Amino acid sequence: MGTFFSGKRLKVLAIAAVCAGLFGLFLMLGPPKLLAKSETPDFCASCHVMEAQHTAFMHSGAHRRLKCVDCHLPNEGVASHYIWKSIDGMKDVLVFNFGKIPEKIKLSEHGAKMVKANCIRCHETLVSQMDTSRDCWKCHRRITHTGTGAITTN
Repeated sequence: MGTFFSGKRLKVLAIAAVCAGLFGLFLMLGPPKLLAKSETPDFCASCHVMEAQHTAFMHSGAHRRLKCVDCHLPNEGVASHYIWKSIDGMKDVLVFNFGKIPEKIKLSEHGAKMVKANCIRCHETLVSQMDTSRDCWKCHRRITHTGTGAITTN
């Protein structure tokens, strides 16, 4: 009986690593740039439960030039961005496919932290002299999807 990393197991692990790497390259560079396409607002709106958020986003003034991921995912590093994109994306797929969609879509606690961090990152010079302990959307209500008037609130 050999060790855990015997020649045969090592070969299988190497093949699995190469396959995973090739799959990653396919996602990033594959036809037609699948990864870049998945970061567009139209991709996010392709899930019918997000149609109202997309409509509101299109009425959000200057912010409509951004992509959903600019606000809703961490942007301090590529690895963190894509790890959270994978986590949030799989969560959304599971929620949608198992029919567990909430009646009113709300930011999670983690999502709120991400949005706030991205507000501060983009508007760093504006907020440098401000108390940033409050959520930006508590005062700037029109920047939220519901605050644009395009979504009715309950």
